[in-house]
Amino acid sequence: MALTDSDISQLENTAEEIRETIISMLVAAGSGHTAGPLGMADIFTAFYFHILKHDPLHPDDADRDRLILSNGHIVPVRYAAMAHAGYFDVLECATLRQFGSRLQGHPERLRLPGLETTSGPLGEGLSQASGMAYAFRMDEKKNRVYCLMSDGEQDEGNIWEAVMFAGKYRLSNLTAVMDRNNIQIDGMTEDVMSLEPIADKYRAFNWHVIEVDGHNVRQFIEAIDEAKAVVEKPTIIIAHTIPGKGVPEIEGDYRWHGKPPTKEEAQRFLKEIRTMNGKVTQEYA
Repeated sequence: MALTDSDISQLENTAEEIRETIISMLVAAGSGHTAGPLGMADIFTAFYFHILKHDPLHPDDADRDRLILSNGHIVPVRYAAMAHAGYFDVLECATLRQFGSRLQGHPERLRLPGLETTSGPLGEGLSQASGMAYAFRMDEKKNRVYCLMSDGEQDEGNIWEAVMFAGKYRLSNLTAVMDRNNIQIDGMTEDVMSLEPIADKYRAFNWHVIEVDGHNVRQFIEAIDEAKAVVEKPTIIIAHTIPGKGVPEIEGDYRWHGKPPTKEEAQRFLKEIRTMNGKVTQEYA
């Protein structure tokens, strides 16, 4: 079913609410990653509110799609999206990284229903997703597998083993999404370890490649639809995003990769997000 302008507007508003939740949970935690989660809010909104076959009330439904988060450090955006989608109360987001919380700094599968894997060490998610996709094919199941990963973790050799495996076995039920935000913890990706021409590298391993604006929800959803129509190979969507999206003063700044805002910064960031979204500014509490 085609998305109307009203549908897109609703998804965009949800993404902004998720960005606000991310800021609030990071400042409450006093630690965590800011740039990546803000940059991926539009994509996680598209997944949890339109793309995925899932049920928050039955998170272990065998027929669900699988969403693998390889770069686990951006998990605040996943927690926020899951909370807004109804997996748990949004108020629980304030427990991020606290002792005993289900919402740890990296996702832990056994703590929170709805998480498919425990992730932290970079480079493992695509191998896990490829194995799941291969198993679904063996069992003649229709489940689709999505793997979200960072551009920085393309430095990991394990990624390319999975790329070869998925290409060899033509895993068309697998779609990878690369957050191409051009930053990693030590600086810009092209300075640390040049990735380009990254699209050609995936094509060489028999992948279908789509490049999109990761903040254009309609364009991203159309890319997912295109991936579903490709039956002879896996697909990677290279989503060009802005780290720190929604907060102009930190957008594109790699120093915010693993840095949380202070309470004062959070007040300012929330004001920027709400101002850009046409909302009445409220004091952060």
